[in-house]
Amino acid sequence: MSVHIAGMGWITPLGSGVGEVWQRLLNGDTAVAEPLSSSLGRDYPVFRVPPSALAKAPAHPRLRRSSAISRFAATAGLEALANANLKLDADAAKRTALIFAVSNGGVIYTKRFYHDIVESGAQAASPLLFPETVFNAPASHLAAILGITGASYTVVGDGAVGTLALKMADDLMTDDAFDHCLVVGAEEADWLLCDAYRKWRLLRTAPPIEPFQKPPRGTILSEGAGAVLISRHGRIRIEKIYGGTNFKNQRDAWNAIEKVFGELCTTPPSLIAASANGTFIDAAEQKAIEKHSPNAAVYSVKRMLGESVGASSLWQTIAAAQALMTQELPGESAVLRNAVISTCGLNQQVAGLRLTA
Repeated sequence: MSVHIAGMGWITPLGSGVGEVWQRLLNGDTAVAEPLSSSLGRDYPVFRVPPSALAKAPAHPRLRRSSAISRFAATAGLEALANANLKLDADAAKRTALIFAVSNGGVIYTKRFYHDIVESGAQAASPLLFPETVFNAPASHLAAILGITGASYTVVGDGAVGTLALKMADDLMTDDAFDHCLVVGAEEADWLLCDAYRKWRLLRTAPPIEPFQKPPRGTILSEGAGAVLISRHGRIRIEKIYGGTNFKNQRDAWNAIEKVFGELCTTPPSLIAASANGTFIDAAEQKAIEKHSPNAAVYSVKRMLGESVGASSLWQTIAAAQALMTQELPGESAVLRNAVISTCGLNQQVAGLRLTA
């Protein structure tokens, strides 16, 4: 049984809407980093989602006090359904599964929640903030908005977690009880995250650079969401999903990435949607591309949108699907028949998938 991409939703630092964001990328637009500061130390550049990108966010009571990550996820998920012309009534909702992919989670409200406890004691713990500190809060909000009362899962990982969520959706779709599976990945940006990634020596503090530039100078964190509706029919077929493998340290990244390319590039793809983000991933990924698909067009959406971690592999998947549907890539024209999405995380996780038009 084959599954397809029936609809997509995109919330990014360049705005919202798959068509709108893709057109901006085709025009050569790049997100503009803004400083994120804290009284505890230095400023960090981040790519933020503009308020206008949430203009179509649902006016639902569940989102009145929700975190940014939940609003991103809900807006992207609803856009994916609209993009597929799918309206979830009670019967359709029963036959739809929801999978949420995340890495860092609702760190903004989590930080506020524990700051109050540390500053004033346990009695200061806010019952309004606590529900937003758990990783599955966005999935809970979106499931309630859509009326999904059955299969709802949250998958936690690093930058490859969206691919693992797609693999889980592929597995779920073997059950005749489901007609669709909505996969959503989202992240929000916070100074605390930036400081953590800096201590891992992964964060960039200078302006963006081209992918595969040596030496790597680090990445810029971004926020937003991506959503992909998986169905049995659609314009783009998911030919294969490889759940991937792990590596113990950065110098072993090449071996893990090479396994992914070996699984997915048995026939040369027209396009590689790369994970290049200015870190150690770039050189390892480039080496694998040169070995398995030296003639493929290579495109890294993270160069324009930043590293969205939990949402990033869905962003890559959306960009690859759009390239296949429009037969366009920013800055070049190409005949694109299929694409391999290489999803490489910063915390020793790699995976990938292959799409066919």
